[in-house]
Amino acid sequence: MRQHLLRAVLASAIAAVPVFVTTQAPPGGPQISASARELHMRAIVVDTHDDTTQRLIFDKAFDIGARNPKGNIDIPRMREGGLDALFFSIWVPSDVTGPPAVKRAMDQIDAVREAARTHPNDLLLATTAADIRRATAEHKIAALMGMEGGHMIDDDLRLLRDYAALGVRYLTLTHFKNNNWADSSTDKPAHNGLTAFGKDVVRELNRLGMMVDISHVADKTFYDALAVSTAPVIASHSSCRAIANHPRNMTDEMLRALAKNGGVAMINYHAGFLSEEFRVASEKKNGNVVAAMEAMSKKCGGNEACTTMEGERVDHEAMMKGDLPKVTWEKIVEHIDHAVKVAGIDHVGLGSDFDGATMPLGMEDASKLPKITDALLKKGYAPADVDKILGGNILRVMEAVERAARR
Repeated sequence: MRQHLLRAVLASAIAAVPVFVTTQAPPGGPQISASARELHMRAIVVDTHDDTTQRLIFDKAFDIGARNPKGNIDIPRMREGGLDALFFSIWVPSDVTGPPAVKRAMDQIDAVREAARTHPNDLLLATTAADIRRATAEHKIAALMGMEGGHMIDDDLRLLRDYAALGVRYLTLTHFKNNNWADSSTDKPAHNGLTAFGKDVVRELNRLGMMVDISHVADKTFYDALAVSTAPVIASHSSCRAIANHPRNMTDEMLRALAKNGGVAMINYHAGFLSEEFRVASEKKNGNVVAAMEAMSKKCGGNEACTTMEGERVDHEAMMKGDLPKVTWEKIVEHIDHAVKVAGIDHVGLGSDFDGATMPLGMEDASKLPKITDALLKKGYAPADVDKILGGNILRVMEAVERAARR
């Protein structure tokens, strides 16, 4: 793994003399240039959204410490892909509310903490940017938590404080449906953005040092959150609406507003958010994202890990048969590039949605992440700018949120 001296030497070498020879990847992995592999393995690579938590809960045979033939995430493949920090999503469907939602959220928090406790040589439970840097220095992967859906606080700021105390470090204000205090991007508006209580939630997040996450929210909710927050906000897993016209994605105007706020948009890898052609064909074939998820959830008997993995399997088979347009990993780079051109290099990062969505072909798991670094270098991105996208930008935002909380 990485060593501090090696990091310094490689950083200087990469900046001074680009290398364009191709190196062999691990068996089955991508072939990338030596300069890309060196840069990627030196950088602190952070992914702000991952749904492997559902596998920890529902799949009793799943061992995150072992290489798995299914899914996108486990420790061996994270190490192969140079992934240094991962935000495990604490997620409960929007139609599960009240005490049942709280119970399921607490079970997931416990599962993530147990994964770190039972794999102490590989995972380090992290809550700050400094923790991520410490984990990297100790050759471990930082395990963080983000809560995907404000309905899990059960309209109670005391519960939000409990989640923060347990290590949750961002709150996605809504999921696919409205909650009692915020409108979602995929539901009929009910509150004209944030209610008075919703604005109190944003203020409390600022006070607690938790990041405000605007992925999934309605456009009006987005602008309300920016108006209230005294710290930079994030989109933990959202792509660009100019390329794929899904309401979950961000418009160019939203990207510019997020940049002005000092925040960061973390690009989502889901095929339906990357490709307009795939989105239109998929909705025509299977209904919209919400309906498709609900139908698959019923088929899987409420096993959310099954819901996602079965959905990805069906989508990939349809792509290979020609029933759906093929979406390849290069679309991720297209969205990154567009977001950089609109928002600026300091405001873009990676939020894969691994184990929670249909990955594009060629980005089947975390071991493929160096492809992104290689592609950005080939597009002419400077190594220092690639470093920002891989993790530097979100680390900056985390530090800014932590400072705002101390004030």
